[in-house]
Amino acid sequence: MEDATPDAAAAAIETEVRAIGRRAKAAAHALSLADPAAKTQALHRAAALVRERSADIRAANERDMEFARAKGLSEAMLDRLLLTAERIESVAAAVEATADLPDPVGVVTDAWDRPNGLKIERVRTPLGVVGVIYESRPNVTADAGALCLKAGNAAILRGGSESLNSSAALVACLSDALQEAGLPADAVQMIPTRDRAAVGALLRMSDWVDVIVPRGGKSLIERVQREARMPVFAHLEGLCHVYLHEGADPRKAREIALNAKMRRTGVCGAAETLLVDRAIAGDLLPAVAADLIAAGCELRGDAAARALVPDMQAASEQDWFTEYLAPILSVRVVDGLSQAIEHVNHYGSHHTDSIVTEDATAAEAFLKQVDSAIVIHNASTQFADGGEFGMGAEIGISTGRMHARGPVGAEQLCSFKYRVRGAGQTRP
Repeated sequence: MEDATPDAAAAAIETEVRAIGRRAKAAAHALSLADPAAKTQALHRAAALVRERSADIRAANERDMEFARAKGLSEAMLDRLLLTAERIESVAAAVEATADLPDPVGVVTDAWDRPNGLKIERVRTPLGVVGVIYESRPNVTADAGALCLKAGNAAILRGGSESLNSSAALVACLSDALQEAGLPADAVQMIPTRDRAAVGALLRMSDWVDVIVPRGGKSLIERVQREARMPVFAHLEGLCHVYLHEGADPRKAREIALNAKMRRTGVCGAAETLLVDRAIAGDLLPAVAADLIAAGCELRGDAAARALVPDMQAASEQDWFTEYLAPILSVRVVDGLSQAIEHVNHYGSHHTDSIVTEDATAAEAFLKQVDSAIVIHNASTQFADGGEFGMGAEIGISTGRMHARGPVGAEQLCSFKYRVRGAGQTRP
C-alpha cells in the first residue's frame, strides 16, 4: 500500500494537469477569435486589479518568502522572489504596456500575386496553448499571462515552488479580468502544486500544449529540452559579457561595467564576465575594479588581472562558465578583439554581450561575429529586456536559433499561416 501512494499521487497530478490542458485548448480557440478591443480591455482591467490587490499580493508574497527562507535560498534568489510595492507597480505597468501594444493577430506580413491569378498573403496567427515553466520571479507570472493573452494564446503557467502563493494572486487578477471582459477565464491558468511531477506531466501533454517556454537555470532548461514532446523556446542562462576594447572611452567603460554587473545582480542580463584589452588594462582595470569593489562586488580574475588588482581572487576554469546571479564577477585580460570574441563564443550562453569602444570598425566586427541573441555596443547588458526594446513585457530571452530569438514578446508568440484566394484556378 505504501508503494502505491506515490503512484496514486502522480496519477492524480497527471489527471489534474491534463484537465488544465483541455480547458486551455478550448480557451485558446475562443481567444484566437476574440476582438482585439476585448483583449486590451482585459489587460487594462488586470493591471487595475494588480494595483487594487497590492496588499493581498504582498501578503501572499510574504508567505512565499517565509517558505523560501526555510528552504535556505540564497540572498540573490530571495531578491528575485521579493515583491515590494514598487515591484508590484512595475508588474501592473508592464501589463498596461502589453495592453497598449499593437495587436499582432491577423496582421498581414507579406502579400503577393501569382501569374495564374492566385492572391497569397502570410498572416500572423496565435500559437495556441503556451506552457511556461519558470523559477522564482513571480513577475514572470503576470508578464507571461499578459503576453500570451495579447497574442491570442492560452497560457499554462508553472512557476517555481517558492512563488506559488504570489503567482496564484497574480493569476487571479488575470483570470478575473478575462471574465469581466467576456473572455474565457481559463485562458490563463497555473498548475497549483509544488510537486515536480507536474512539470513532467506538462511536458508530455503534446495533445493540449503547442509550445513550451522554460525560464530558469541550466538544469531546468536541459530537462525541458530532454523531455518535452512539443517545440521549446529555450531561454538559457544569462552568462553575459562586457568587453572593454582598447578603443573604449574610460568614463563609459567604468559606468557600463558597474551598471551591467551591479544594477541588479539577479537578472539574466547581469554581466558575469568582464573582458579587458591588455593594451588598456593597466590604466583602466584598477579604476573599474575599484568601482565594483566599492559597490560590494567580489572579483575573480586571471593572473594578468590579479597582477593589476591584488584584491581579486583567482578565477578557476569553471568561473568562466558560471552565471553567478550574485555580486560576483570574473575578470580576464585579453589580447585584443579576436580573443575577446573567441572567449564570448566559447564560454557564453549566447544571451547578451556588450563591447565598449569608440572604434566603429571593432564594434561592427563584435556585433557581427559574436553569436548571441543580443549584441550591444556602448551600453549595459541590463538593457536585455523586452520593455527596454519597446516590445512591452517579454516572456524571456530566447537563446535558440529558430522562430523567436532574443526578447520573446507578443509578436514572437505568434506563428503564421498562408491565405490563398483564387477565382476557380485548377492545377494542370
